Amino acid sequence: MRMSGMTTLTDVRRRVGGVIFERVAGADGPANRARIHTRPGPRWFPAGSPIQVVHGDASMFVGGLRALLLQSLHPSAMSAVAAHSGYRGDPWGRLARTSTFLAVTTFGAADDAADAVARVRGIHDRVRGKTPAGVPYVAGDPELLAWVHVAEVDSFLRAHDRYGARPLDRAGRDEYVRQTAVVGRALGAAGVPESVAELAERIDGFRPQLAATEAALDTAHFILREPPLGGPLRAPYGLLTAGAVELLPAWARAELRLDGSRSSARARGARASGTVVTHLIRWALAADPPPRADAGAWPVDPPA
Repeated sequence: MRMSGMTTLTDVRRRVGGVIFERVAGADGPANRARIHTRPGPRWFPAGSPIQVVHGDASMFVGGLRALLLQSLHPSAMSAVAAHSGYRGDPWGRLARTSTFLAVTTFGAADDAADAVARVRGIHDRVRGKTPAGVPYVAGDPELLAWVHVAEVDSFLRAHDRYGARPLDRAGRDEYVRQTAVVGRALGAAGVPESVAELAERIDGFRPQLAATEAALDTAHFILREPPLGGPLRAPYGLLTAGAVELLPAWARAELRLDGSRSSARARGARASGTVVTHLIRWALAADPPPRADAGAWPVDPPA
């Protein structure tokens, strides 16, 4: 119940959830969400499948930050982001576009997912240049796309293993990697892994190419120290970044100069921080869940 003029816990929950959703999804978020979840038609993935479990969980907030930090260690990928993405000038716009793409391809109608992939591929075809070392790059290069893909998949899965509400078993984790491969291949990535073991091998294969350039260090500083946030959002964001950094492999933390005086106590503190903030986000967003249609009755139609 609610008395006139009084704010209830439910009001606070909805308000917090609304602020979080608007930050992540942008001004068009409610309309996009309604279309994604209620438009009739076949989907690429069955309702409740591992990719939907992972991508629909609050652990994605930690996984997304980890993915950005890890992806920055590929000099060509980092050069493309620095020169063409506008992440500094419009970080919230970039976040909204990325989150919408993930939602459409994971939950949306198959033709909407295919259209989203086609738009991204068109953008990639136009993004080209040279790294500061003079190495030419094209964003649509299959190997470059493969790095972006495996860094994301590894980050999302590890964050979900640590902070997800419903962690997957071994078979579910392999199925998650296999399902994300559908999207990776559609985007043009080469040699996308289809199991957790293949994912680890693919990442290891990229290691000789990875190094922290000045642009990568600048990006890490921006993400961790200068986020475009203020007021009450700054503290929970700091908890998210602590969880993301702790999830990075030791070699990546060292490259990005994030090791500092690492200790088991600090690692436990970072894990506790990630747990607290993902629980808070999950609690807030659950006050206004996405609309649901009878997606289970629709045939699944993933791209070849």
